[in-house]
Amino acid sequence: MTIQEYEEKLLQLIDDGIDTATDDELFAGGYLRGHISLAAAESENELQLSVMKEKVEQSIADAKSELSPSDYVLVCQMWQKVSA
Repeated sequence: MTIQEYEEKLLQLIDDGIDTATDDELFAGGYLRGHISLAAAESENELQLSVMKEKVEQSIADAKSELSPSDYVLVCQMWQKVSA
């Protein structure tokens, strides 16, 4: 699987839950989309998906101060859900 295919898969998993998502899940999914797309763009020359995963996780960790503690937990939970 390429980085682009992995990005598309992750974004599709988020989109698939939109119809039944809570407001918190919609927020977390929307927030996470940006981090996934950024990590994919930064990883486009990489061959290993693990590099992209690490970039997403680092990006989320770096943005922790932007979020309330409860929102940070929501975003982390959403990432765990779609990246599993």
